[in-house]
Amino acid sequence: MNKNSNKTKHGLRLALLLLLGIVNCPLSIVNSQELIPYGDMDQWVVREIEESGIIGGETKLLYELGPTDTLVGNNAYKNMGGSPWHTSNVMAKVMGVVKTNTSVFPERRDDGWCARLETRMESVKVLGLIDIEVVAAGSIFAGTIYEPIKDTRNPQAKLMSGIPFTRKPKAIQFDYKVKLAPEKDRVRSTGFSRKTRVEGQDSIAVILLLQKRWEDEEGNIYSKRVGTMVHRYTVSSNDWVNEATYPILYGDITGHPDYRSYMRIQVEERYTMNSKGESVPIQEVGWADAGDTPTHMVLQFTSSHGGAYIGSPGNTMWIDNVKLIY
Repeated sequence: MNKNSNKTKHGLRLALLLLLGIVNCPLSIVNSQELIPYGDMDQWVVREIEESGIIGGETKLLYELGPTDTLVGNNAYKNMGGSPWHTSNVMAKVMGVVKTNTSVFPERRDDGWCARLETRMESVKVLGLIDIEVVAAGSIFAGTIYEPIKDTRNPQAKLMSGIPFTRKPKAIQFDYKVKLAPEKDRVRSTGFSRKTRVEGQDSIAVILLLQKRWEDEEGNIYSKRVGTMVHRYTVSSNDWVNEATYPILYGDITGHPDYRSYMRIQVEERYTMNSKGESVPIQEVGWADAGDTPTHMVLQFTSSHGGAYIGSPGNTMWIDNVKLIY
């Protein structure tokens, strides 16, 4: 009786262990990692651009995430090799004058590379006399910029934000390091007016939005928010933080304990290209149901959160190994 009872218990224990093994196997598969193309930051396109003689005529280097290559000449850049990424490094040609901005750089990390994003004061002298200074934040994002930039009006309209995307990851994961400038307020400098102070400390931001977009007959683009992940850094890290993982929240998250005001609908105006080939604002009109399927993903890493020409020079973010978790 006793022996039979022990055998029964042993058999049940084995069955339970086998069952747990079967149940747990799919979990390791479901929680898979998927590196975003070029998200290991190990391949870069180097662009050699010659600025106009009136502002010094120097050859400047601009960097983009894509298949390793060097492009020589003042030519507009389009994403290469299936790369979803574009950086805030751009070439402008205003009234025939070619000028560049570089605020994202490849940097060595162990045996590979990472991306360094800087908020910096970009200055230019015209004929060696007129000084123009603008605040330029470093940013890498999923999307593209249509070059050359021809004016400073509505800078967001030059940036096509987001890429087609229909999946629903659980989280985003990446390695990072941040350094925050010590100033308690920010600077606004457009190059065409005096510098002004903007109240509030600058922060470094990571933004991932999953949107369900559609277009009306007039070419207007609308969207509803399917998924949200926005994180801001206000304290410097002492070293690299590896495999930092941030969950993506689905549906209307205004009642979620992790909801913050900067996660709200239409927190800033973003643009895309409609079917007529026009740059139009993405009008985010509300929250989608948590079960809806997105059509696009907005993904951005930026060294300053306040938009064009606003930030604290010195803010710096290093990024590597960007993955989606399923």
